[in-house]
Amino acid sequence: MKTLINKLPGIALTALIAIPAWLIGRAFPIIGSPVLGIVFGMLLAFWKRPVFFNDGISYTSKKLLQYSIILLGFEMNLFQVFKVGSQTLVLMLFTLTAAFITAFVAGKALNLNGNTKTLIGVGSAICGGSAIAATAPVIHADEEEVAHSISTIFLFNVIAAFLFPFLGHALGMSDQSFGLWAGTAVNDTSSVVAAGYSFSNAAGNLAVIVKLTRTLMIVPVTLVLAVYTSRKESGNKSGKYNIVKIFPWFVLGFVAASVINTFIPVPSGLTGFLSQAGKFVIVMAMASIGLNTNLVKLVKSGGKPILLGFICWSVLAVTSLAVQQFILHI
Repeated sequence: MKTLINKLPGIALTALIAIPAWLIGRAFPIIGSPVLGIVFGMLLAFWKRPVFFNDGISYTSKKLLQYSIILLGFEMNLFQVFKVGSQTLVLMLFTLTAAFITAFVAGKALNLNGNTKTLIGVGSAICGGSAIAATAPVIHADEEEVAHSISTIFLFNVIAAFLFPFLGHALGMSDQSFGLWAGTAVNDTSSVVAAGYSFSNAAGNLAVIVKLTRTLMIVPVTLVLAVYTSRKESGNKSGKYNIVKIFPWFVLGFVAASVINTFIPVPSGLTGFLSQAGKFVIVMAMASIGLNTNLVKLVKSGGKPILLGFICWSVLAVTSLAVQQFILHI
């Protein structure tokens, strides 16, 4: 109980920062509340805060962030995932592979540290801020690495929301083709919705379902990264691991929440509330990360992550179009 009381001031501070970020982000979804949470937190990082805030801020950026991912599972409906069929799964296999290989190769060429290039690769390939939030605790990323990655993904989310519908019409794409493209090549859900429905209602409906299917890729990716990180940090070459220690248990919670939302008749109002609560806690976590981020240092070293984000985003978009054209023949 004493430990919890020690954490309350820091948790309350992140919640206070998250409230305006949440409200503004809902009014302007193309910007997104998580980005605003980080920005507001970074602005307050210049304040020499009392040390009694620190325990709660650290707890929010780590443990509460993991709990928020569990709550996001309540917006997943597995029937919708099954509905999209084999075409989407084939498309995602190619796009995810292309994004991860690009992040690794280009990140190495740019001399970026492993965590930053991993987070940008995961954010580009899977689902933007949510994937970064799920991956960060697994690979032990610090606040600065998360801030770099979130801000990079945000930049290309905004560009995609405006650019994709224009390009889709210019290329004469069908509703199905554009929905698949936006669902696989645009990052955060808010930008997928903006781009998809700007093209057409049919394209928007398909894009959202494809995007939700991408979100499920958080599960295998975090498991693989957990094993890889454990091996790298311990120098374990034998391939033997203590799975209990390295397993990201919050991912099981995400899967369980998805199963509950799909197969158990829970009132939609409750599951909707829980998923929204998860998104709000993510904003709190981003605020806590911002509070521990050096804004000046972030700006000075921001060029390489942005370049990597651009490369990953471009490869992802082109790969999605190429697979549709030459393999799926859409």
